[in-house]
Amino acid sequence: MSKETLEFIQEKAKELIAAPSCSAEAKEAAQAWLAAVGTDKQAEETKKFIAEMEEDIIPIDGLIAFAESDAGAKVFGGAEKAKGVAEHGKEIKAAGAKYCDCPACAAVEAILSKKDELLA
Repeated sequence: MSKETLEFIQEKAKELIAAPSCSAEAKEAAQAWLAAVGTDKQAEETKKFIAEMEEDIIPIDGLIAFAESDAGAKVFGGAEKAKGVAEHGKEIKAAGAKYCDCPACAAVEAILSKKDELLA
């Protein structure tokens, strides 16, 4: 992996950790990966990091469906806010988005765009 790609992934991993929407598991995987960079554990932690991100990224249809559910209303702070999230999801889907664009999912999508280089 090039130095530029490594630095890009490190920056996105830090953005992921800082994202309020980041799951505890993804945060732990990102922290473990960052700690392993440059060590003999880097390859192993890279595989774990990618697996966790692939599990956690929310497809846009999943975001819309969740936002339109009762559980989504609870998470997003009420039916009106959830409705706004669903509408936003529909708008970005119409514009070509494949995934949720919250800070955590945006960081994950950027990292996964470099997956082949990460695993090389």
